[in-house]
Amino acid sequence: MSQQQKPFVQPGEPIQEFLPSFWRRQIDAAEQETPDYRHPPLPLARIKKVMKSDPDVKMIAADAPILFCKACEIFIAEITARAFIIADSNKRRTLSRSDIAKALGKSDQFDFLIDVVPREDASGGQATAAAANKGKKKPEEPASPEETTGDQLEEDGQVAQALSLGHINPMLGSGSGSGGGS
Repeated sequence: MSQQQKPFVQPGEPIQEFLPSFWRRQIDAAEQETPDYRHPPLPLARIKKVMKSDPDVKMIAADAPILFCKACEIFIAEITARAFIIADSNKRRTLSRSDIAKALGKSDQFDFLIDVVPREDASGGQATAAAANKGKKKPEEPASPEETTGDQLEEDGQVAQALSLGHINPMLGSGSGSGGGS
């Protein structure tokens, strides 16, 4: 929870001008601030649970979740600012899912999120994952999400990684993976 006076991005600011100033501010803030380790902006216990979800991780140093917390803060701030630039270019002040998807689509560095935030198609309507679903027959719905296999998800045109991330969603407090089958 940094107390900065100026917003990360100004209305009408192009991305080419935003990025250098954004990263300069992040570096300056990291060098000058004394973080409050007792009240982090993100829950360290949940960060630690996500880190432990990797079977190769046996132990986690005490300062590792704090570092990940700061990295997540910066990551969220950059994506939010990029999405604001998209919304502002459309004369809006409210961020939508499509603004985030377009912002992520403008940079190759966010390609790893393609399964989490599907890209919007040119018409601005359906996401590419839904477009891939056309003409495919849906398999019978399983009794519970735990019975769903990765093959079923791929055959259905849905995100195959949803199953592997399903065990993380309850830890992150997201209600999307804890309900009934979709």
